[in-house]
Amino acid sequence: MFKNNPFADLALVLPAAAMQLFVIAMILLIIVSTGLDMIHKKNVIYFFRNAKKAKKSAKTELSAGKKTAVILKTVAHDIATTSELGLGKRRLAHVLGMYGTILFWIASVALIFNYTDGSIAPTYVTVTWHVGALMTCLGGYWFWFFLRVDVSAEAHPWYRIITADLFVLALLACATFGLAWSYTQFSDLVGLSYLFLILYIISNLILFGGVYWSKFAHMFYKPGAAIQKNLAEADGSRDNLPPPADAPEQFGLGIKREQPKHY
Repeated sequence: MFKNNPFADLALVLPAAAMQLFVIAMILLIIVSTGLDMIHKKNVIYFFRNAKKAKKSAKTELSAGKKTAVILKTVAHDIATTSELGLGKRRLAHVLGMYGTILFWIASVALIFNYTDGSIAPTYVTVTWHVGALMTCLGGYWFWFFLRVDVSAEAHPWYRIITADLFVLALLACATFGLAWSYTQFSDLVGLSYLFLILYIISNLILFGGVYWSKFAHMFYKPGAAIQKNLAEADGSRDNLPPPADAPEQFGLGIKREQPKHY
């Protein structure tokens, strides 16, 4: 199954150009919806105003080289490894989901644009597609059932769904139905194969068409916020916050009574 390119068989009944146009349409939905989200929430305006305010209260003028170093360090440490979550299950689940999704999307684009014309896709591309989907499912379902704050810390049931859950649920649906489609296609289960294909398409439409209402755009804001925070630390402005106290942290013995999970 891992060597199967589901898009190649689909190209026998659906033109490759139609699949490629679908991918382009999803990318346009991301751009337009994120733009609308920025206009509605005024996030970019906030970032610019905050950066301008920080520049006035900066204690050190950062050179271009220093700024570049801070940005690269932020990308490599804070963003690429989600270090803000600390060591533990939540960070591992996020890393699995994040890199699984990236691999899944990149491999999908590669398969659709390069290997739907009758040419055979390299094994490493098809394996990347399936492994990426599996990593997304592993990290996403682990997070959904066991690690969500409102489930693990606030005792809400796992099946309680709010608007903010649209992104993770649609993402999980894409990966799950994609794997199911590939398996049933590989196993010659034609009826189920078409069913899961339709569900896969619908889940993609919900995921990329629901950017405005979900936390999809959050993926673009968090890196910007992390970079701005570290630049403020480097130039001394600290977002107008006082420096940390030069004293050991004292939490008392009560912190040892239970595993911390109240975020």
